[in-house]
Amino acid sequence: MKTTFLLVRHALKEKRIGDVPLTSEGVVQAESTALHLANVPVTKIIASPLRRAINTAAHIALRTKITVTEDPRLRERANWGDLPEQTIEEFIAMWDRTTIDPGYLPPVGDSAKQAGERLASFLTELANSEPPDSYIVIVTHGGLITDFLVNTFSEQELNVWHPDFIAMQSQLIPECSITTLIHENGIYIIQDFASVEHLK
Repeated sequence: MKTTFLLVRHALKEKRIGDVPLTSEGVVQAESTALHLANVPVTKIIASPLRRAINTAAHIALRTKITVTEDPRLRERANWGDLPEQTIEEFIAMWDRTTIDPGYLPPVGDSAKQAGERLASFLTELANSEPPDSYIVIVTHGGLITDFLVNTFSEQELNVWHPDFIAMQSQLIPECSITTLIHENGIYIIQDFASVEHLK
């Protein structure tokens, strides 16, 4: 049984603390992504409950005529604002530490390993419950996508897509990029990684 997952990073968000919306440039990115996905036989759209993901998913929903479902398992491992009075510098330092040491449990949110396992478990659950040949759009966050990939694939498999994937992971998934994953017979295959062709 084959399931295709389209992992979409949310569009460009406002650079401030908390659960922020998209910028005007982000709205253009989301619309370009939606127009591209209108040509794909999408069967389901699931989004992180954070506004930047919901806003992005709303554009895709309009073009594909598919209702968006929210799921908290698609949240980032941590969001700036989750820890009261945390500065952006403190948040970045915490983020970088969790990236370098996937087992490190930060004072708020999940470790990178926990986040990767959370998405893996969610995708496997979907693959086992949705009809065969489903095309499921997952609108989520760059960090969660890389946490999943680093947790699921070997370094050798990942280096096919970038020669220094693990060290560079935080810079590899641009806004509104699409990573296409195939799940078949219990195995994941990366069909395409962080494609932004549709934004050009």
